[in-house]
Amino acid sequence: MLPPQLQTDPAWSPPEQDVRPAYQPVEVLLDDAESWVLGRINGWWHSPEGTPWCRLRLIGTAAAPAWRRYDPERILLLPTQGI
Repeated sequence: MLPPQLQTDPAWSPPEQDVRPAYQPVEVLLDDAESWVLGRINGWWHSPEGTPWCRLRLIGTAAAPAWRRYDPERILLLPTQGI
């Protein structure tokens, strides 16, 4: 479930002091459920209920970063160093 602010304003973001900065490469399953694209999480936030949200930027698109509920089935965290 979306926080009330995101239900009415898709451009809403949590207060910056509540956001934990990050630099996490990810692979994202798009809504069409067929395409995976590379992206980057540049911020984490937990809702008052404890649900993790991430500020996600998709690489290769002109879209601005957007807040999405973290779903490990659709957003795969990639290693940041040494494999």
